Amino acid sequence: MLDVSVKHLSFSYDKDLILDDINMKVKAGAFVCLLGQSGCGKSTFLRLLAGLEKPSSGEILVDNESVAKAGLQRGVVFQDYGLFPWMSTGENIMIALKQKFKNMSSDERKTEALRRMKDVELTEVDFDKLPKELSGGMKQRCAIARAFGIDPPILLMDEPFGALDAVTRVKLQDLVLDLWKKETANRKTIFFVTHDVDEALLLATDIFVFGQSPSKIIYSYSFKNEKKLDRKTMHDDSYVMELRNQLMKIIHNEVRTKSSI
Repeated sequence: MLDVSVKHLSFSYDKDLILDDINMKVKAGAFVCLLGQSGCGKSTFLRLLAGLEKPSSGEILVDNESVAKAGLQRGVVFQDYGLFPWMSTGENIMIALKQKFKNMSSDERKTEALRRMKDVELTEVDFDKLPKELSGGMKQRCAIARAFGIDPPILLMDEPFGALDAVTRVKLQDLVLDLWKKETANRKTIFFVTHDVDEALLLATDIFVFGQSPSKIIYSYSFKNEKKLDRKTMHDDSYVMELRNQLMKIIHNEVRTKSSI
C-alpha cells in the first residue's frame, strides 16, 4: 500500500511546455481518474508516473521515494493492449510473471496465468490463442490479467477502453471495479486516464481534471467516505448529476477559453 505525492511537476518536450506545476496527493488504495480533453497531457502524466519519462522539474514520490525509472511496483495497461503478437494469451501473461516472480516454476506460472485469465473471464481455450485471434475486448482482458498478475501496488491505465464498443466497455469497467474491490487488504492504487465524465464518475474515488496544454490541474474532487453509486442508480441521483454537469461545464469552459486565445 503506497501513497503517491506529486510536487510541482512540469514536463517539456522539444521546448514545448506540456505539464505545468502539477501537484497531487493520493492515498494508497484510491481509484484516481485523470479527466480532460484529448491532448491535454494526461497520458504524458501517466508515463511520468510509470517512470517512462523524466520530469523537467518537480518530482513524483511513491512511499516517499522519488520515481526515477520504470519498476514492477507500477503496472501499466495501455489502450493498444501492449501484447506481444508472436506470443499466445497465456505466454503474454506468463512472461510478466517470470519477470516478477523469479522463483516461480513454469508449471506454477501456467497455473497462475490460468487463474488470472479466469478472473477476467477468459477460458482455458484462449490460453494458446495469438492476439490476432482475439477480439479487442479479449485482448484488453489479457492485458488486465497480466497487469493484475504481477500484483503491483500501483496500476496505471491509459484509456484502456477507449477503442472498444460501448457494450464491451461497460463489461470491462465493471470487471476492473470488481477486481479492485476484491483486494480489501492490499487494494491497488489505480490511476485511470479517461476523457469520459461518466466513466470517471462510475470508477473514481478521486477525480483530477487537467486543463488544456500547458496543462494544470483545474479541478479536483474526492468522494471521501461517501457511498459510491453503482451504474444502476448513478443517473438517478441529483447530487451526482449536479457534479456531472459541473465537470462538463469546467471542461467545456476550458476548451472555449483556450480556443479563443
